[in-house]
Amino acid sequence: MTWRATVLTLFPEMFPGPLGLSLAGRALASGLWSLDAVNIRDFATDRHRTVDDTPFGGGAGMVLRPDVLDVAVASVADDRPLLCLTPRGAPFTQEDAARLAAGPGAILLAGRYEGVDQRVIEARAMREISIGDYVLSGGELPALVVLDACVRLLPGVMGAADSAAEESFAGCLLEYPHYTRPAEWQGRAVPEVLLSGHHAAVAAWRRAEAERITRARRPDLWARYASATSTAPVASRAPAP
Repeated sequence: MTWRATVLTLFPEMFPGPLGLSLAGRALASGLWSLDAVNIRDFATDRHRTVDDTPFGGGAGMVLRPDVLDVAVASVADDRPLLCLTPRGAPFTQEDAARLAAGPGAILLAGRYEGVDQRVIEARAMREISIGDYVLSGGELPALVVLDACVRLLPGVMGAADSAAEESFAGCLLEYPHYTRPAEWQGRAVPEVLLSGHHAAVAAWRRAEAERITRARRPDLWARYASATSTAPVASRAPAP
């Protein structure tokens, strides 16, 4: 079954954008997934095609109208989860991407201006999600990020079946460092263990590096990793390069 993505947006020309290239683009062309960009403005009813209005209670900016948005959502609604991209949403995680990729697809609302009328979010039981603690001009870039994270996990998209299992956030750890040829560059050598051909030693080094980096850079992930194991792991010292 084709994984289906629909984006509700005021700027449908932004799609597929980067999703039309590389792995996602090849998968899109081959039918592993589909993408529809629906113009919210098409559902406005006045001659000016108005989709927003001033916020009740005053304040800067404009708010997307619930009546227009609801009709737009109704035109595409089915059994797929409905996501609203907003900086106040719950953080989007790798687990979220895997869960969405395992389903039929997703409908994403890319807001603009000051935001979306809360009533349509509640009426449609939208899940509000964020890709980070910063503010963008609209939800289109977050929608592209979410879709890319999901599409690359679909069967047949990535070349190596076990690539995703070793990436950052798999098992609550950041990914270990990578090296390739030349073995020495500008006086910097590749860690000897990676040249040893000893698979167990390489695996141990990679795990130790992943633990070290996660503990130093993301204490929140480290705490989750520690609590998920029966005994808290000790960050091993990686072999000297």
